[in-house]
Amino acid sequence: MSRTSPHQHRSNGELSRRGLLKTAGGLTAAVALGTASLASTADAAPATFTHPGMLHNAGDINRAKVRVAAGTDPWLSGWNRLTANSHSQSTWTNRATATIIRGGTGQNYGLLYNDIAAAYQNALRWRVGGTEANAVAAANILNAWSRTLTTVTGNADRFLAAGIYGWQFANACELLRGYSGFDLAAAQEMTVRVFYPLNNQFLTGHNDACITNYWANWDLCNMASVMAIGILTDNAAKYDQAVNYFRTGAGNGALTKAVPFLYPGVEGYDLGQWQESGRDQGHTMMGMGQMGAICEMAWNQGDDLYSYDGRRFMKAAQYVAKYNLGNSVPFTTYNWGSGQNCAPQSQTVISPASRGQVRPVWAMLHYHYNRRVNLDDKYISQMCFSVAPEGGGGDYGSDSGGFDQLGFGTLMYAK
Repeated sequence: MSRTSPHQHRSNGELSRRGLLKTAGGLTAAVALGTASLASTADAAPATFTHPGMLHNAGDINRAKVRVAAGTDPWLSGWNRLTANSHSQSTWTNRATATIIRGGTGQNYGLLYNDIAAAYQNALRWRVGGTEANAVAAANILNAWSRTLTTVTGNADRFLAAGIYGWQFANACELLRGYSGFDLAAAQEMTVRVFYPLNNQFLTGHNDACITNYWANWDLCNMASVMAIGILTDNAAKYDQAVNYFRTGAGNGALTKAVPFLYPGVEGYDLGQWQESGRDQGHTMMGMGQMGAICEMAWNQGDDLYSYDGRRFMKAAQYVAKYNLGNSVPFTTYNWGSGQNCAPQSQTVISPASRGQVRPVWAMLHYHYNRRVNLDDKYISQMCFSVAPEGGGGDYGSDSGGFDQLGFGTLMYAK
């Protein structure tokens, strides 16, 4: 459903929530989505952006604030994880630089992902705890990068940097929207000038490679960045570009390509094989976080991508969680073309590499599928609680993999 075409009918089981978004604070109505009358009401709603409306809406923020103030778990445990993180301190000093390089000679992209984590975490502390010093710290970081960053470059990995850090930077900015010390206009201008061109270049040209050459995460992070920048700048065309690619894109980030094989009723649960499952489990779980971020941002803008195509993403998350909990799952040989000439490649078995790796991606999925829409998410649920309370950047190692997701899902999604 295009934001510029609010009367278009939903298909593939995707139900509109746009009419259920309350404009006052962006709170979502706690109702079941399934009746024709609700869908038709939502389809008639005006296509306006909700703020805050990326990974967190006003209801998420208020719930965390109230529960933490009351000292209630699991929110308090999530809050304690946040405040103990070194990136969450108001004394953090930014290291904004004009040129960020990921891949090849002179890599310095750690400067950016560490500062984004610090901005996001300080912004969360301000939103939930009300501490002005954390707002000042977050604003200083984001303002410095908005006014300094001119180029993201390197080898092909520059597209990963533009994608991952584009959507994360925009999410930190969204939390500070309305804060007097934050220069929203500068952030909007920089994300459109620096991140979006690379996002768009990758999604439309794939670095001149065979369309199946790049793993799903390459598409997903760039889709997430386009969506987040669209929300940050109230740009319907960019937002729609990401949603439409999720549904029908040519690359591996489109839902049916990211989840190429379905297995109905495996021990009572529908499963879906993830595109990177034959590669390794670290990148596979990264995919849960990247696609999860897209679905959550869309949900907060009134689009239910979580349920799209018969809840295909949920089936993949169940598959990934089940395997990484130590259980067996089916696997269908995955074939693809690589390089510029589509040289044939094949994976015949699921990869045990990085099996059981901990990443803070599961709370978002569990609290959506189980608590929001009341579904049995057995394996997602087990994985969620096995790694709770979730931390964030700085809690899962110092390399880039530990910063691929913003985290703190226990604090912000528990219901």
